[in-house]
Amino acid sequence: MKTVLITGGSRGIGKAVAMKFAENGYKIIINYVSGKTDTEQLKKELLQAGAADILLIKADVSNSEDVKNMVKETIEKFEKIDVLVNNAGITKDNLLMRMSEEEFDKVIQINLKGTYLVTKEVTRYMMKKKKGSIVNLASVVGVAGNAGQCNYAASKAGIIGLTKSVAKELASRNIRANAVAPGFIETDMTNVLKDEIKENINSQIPLKRMGTAREVAELVYFLGEDASSYITAQVINVDGGMI
Repeated sequence: MKTVLITGGSRGIGKAVAMKFAENGYKIIINYVSGKTDTEQLKKELLQAGAADILLIKADVSNSEDVKNMVKETIEKFEKIDVLVNNAGITKDNLLMRMSEEEFDKVIQINLKGTYLVTKEVTRYMMKKKKGSIVNLASVVGVAGNAGQCNYAASKAGIIGLTKSVAKELASRNIRANAVAPGFIETDMTNVLKDEIKENINSQIPLKRMGTAREVAELVYFLGEDASSYITAQVINVDGGMI
């Protein structure tokens, strides 16, 4: 029975990824940070979808002690982590000249440092098993940049560099690392946008629509599975043709 650890897996793309792995009988570990998370409801949904077992752990991925405890608890319960999905991330958008150091630092700490900390801790155990797959959530913003998001773009570009480096370091241990770069995806944030704004966004996308969290999850699952066993150090855009 395979296990997957998904950071930031209680909502949005992370939850869609968790549901996809659940449907395929995985044991699922979800990291969350918000006290507002309805853990019992989330557990119920994942079990109904087909998850073999569930472990929900509250932890701050930018805190090394939290990360160590999270991975330790996971190994104690499931003995291994086959797939790691680094999905936890935040935005604090602002124009460069208005962006505070706090806004810049917080995004880098959660998105980039968090990915580094969790990857470092999990790969200790993957190396012992001489097998594993790491899938990092980047963004097309990390590939192309975006006005008003220099902190977010820097964090996601950093994740791309981290992914490629980790893939080269760990390939000899049969551990793969890839990044998924979503474009405009339908989320709670985009659902509240005015219709004219949505139309403007869609006009920039060759497929003329936003993607869904499920469409991102399908690719994440593929990269986690043995079907992608000869794919590593890649960044794959899920963006309807934008980039």
